[in-house]
Amino acid sequence: MPTRPTRRSPRSSAASVKRYVRRQVLRAVYRADLRRPLDPDLAVYGAYWNRGVACNPAAIHAKARELVPHIRGLWVVSSRHRDRMPPGVPYVIEGSRPYWRAMATATYLVNNSSFPGGFTKRPGQRYLQTHHGTPLKTMGLDQRAYPALARRTDFDKILAHVGQWDASLSSNPHSTEVWDRVYPGGYRRLDLGYPRNDVYFTATAEETARARAGLGIAEGQTALLYAPTHRDYRDGFVPDLDPRRLAGELGPDYVVLVRAHYFYGRTAGPAATGSARVLDVTGHPRVEELCLAADALITDYSSLTFDYACLDRPIVVHAPDWAAYRAARGAYFDLLSGRPGDTPGPVTTTPAALADVFRTGEWRSPEAAALRTAFRERFCPYDDGRAAERVVRHFFAAPEQRRST
Repeated sequence: MPTRPTRRSPRSSAASVKRYVRRQVLRAVYRADLRRPLDPDLAVYGAYWNRGVACNPAAIHAKARELVPHIRGLWVVSSRHRDRMPPGVPYVIEGSRPYWRAMATATYLVNNSSFPGGFTKRPGQRYLQTHHGTPLKTMGLDQRAYPALARRTDFDKILAHVGQWDASLSSNPHSTEVWDRVYPGGYRRLDLGYPRNDVYFTATAEETARARAGLGIAEGQTALLYAPTHRDYRDGFVPDLDPRRLAGELGPDYVVLVRAHYFYGRTAGPAATGSARVLDVTGHPRVEELCLAADALITDYSSLTFDYACLDRPIVVHAPDWAAYRAARGAYFDLLSGRPGDTPGPVTTTPAALADVFRTGEWRSPEAAALRTAFRERFCPYDDGRAAERVVRHFFAAPEQRRST
């Protein structure tokens, strides 16, 4: 028996027609804006697929306001994240008329992911790709070797995006080597460090104390930041440890801060409820502030591991699903090997072993410190508190000035 075609209500049909007409009008106006002269003093910033002011673009924006104040910064944000915008920071909503006008006329473009909508990059526009982490998992064209990833990845679109870049930022030689291979293009390699990490070298003791107090961490408590990464083979935030149980086993001198990956929304959900010593910090606007507040990091394959190493504070790798993760996504080195330069500290694969690492003091032992030192030397060689300054002076400089740097 043939199926009856689904009928749309007059209201939904009218809304679809309205959206279609709006898109066509915006495209026509955008094409006209592409004939306008470029604004030499306009820079457009974006981060994490339009989630607001964050990461390397945020640090670059802040330093640009100091060093090149004539450059006007404008952020792209999605409508569902506009509440994240700090007061006084100019922004446009992705896909809006002001967004397309800005993308057509800005001279400078800065992003750690990509701008929405398939804009046309004009001669004279300069695009800085800052990235948003050191690659442990496979990225870009290397994902072709993993069928589950390759099926849902448009590699032609990736290459087209890379073709827009004028410069690619790197925080270590490992990243530069990976970016060159997985994102092949004619862009300049900027081995200048990650601006988002500057704060780890410049923050004062008073600023750190203020961050801890703002989170409600009591004086004398040891704060553990638990920040696992996203899993391609899981739906939703399913942590590999129970933070409430860990806090209970370690006692009142410890507090556990739970930071779920941003792919899962703004809350860690049930994992961070039911204990006064477990705090859900997923919605906190600045992960850098959480790192400053934490005495140690518990993580797995998150790029936060490489950033936190700048602080030279203990890192514990808790990775019970390493085999499954590596099989599903691939990895560039064995984080659990225990080799200096590969592993940043103690490694655990069970909740009991993780609790023991803290109870026995292994987390801050001389052996753990030696691993952390080797890890920092490999992955943080360019980070020194002045990365944002170097990037701003290079990217916003005239061509002849860039050649001399």
